[in-house]
Amino acid sequence: MTAQTYHMLDPTAELAPERRSRRSPPADLKAATIALLSISKERSNEFLDTVEKRLNAKGYKVARYMKPTHTKPAPEPILQAIVERCQAVIVGLAD
Repeated sequence: MTAQTYHMLDPTAELAPERRSRRSPPADLKAATIALLSISKERSNEFLDTVEKRLNAKGYKVARYMKPTHTKPAPEPILQAIVERCQAVIVGLAD
């Protein structure tokens, strides 16, 4: 797999929104690694624990990530790790 640079924009600070096409989902999730990203809100880990158990029971590969705080965007190293290692992402909000 080749490393790709991921550029994230803060949606609260956009002066001119950028329109992008929706990416196609992976053809086969069994061959993919699914990222589970906790935003660090109360009970989001509990939610993602259940999601992870269900995905593992179906034979999916899962990688867990966690933001340090729900009040700020995820740090660049976390986003870069997800981009390099995973083909799909589930974000646990727990709201």
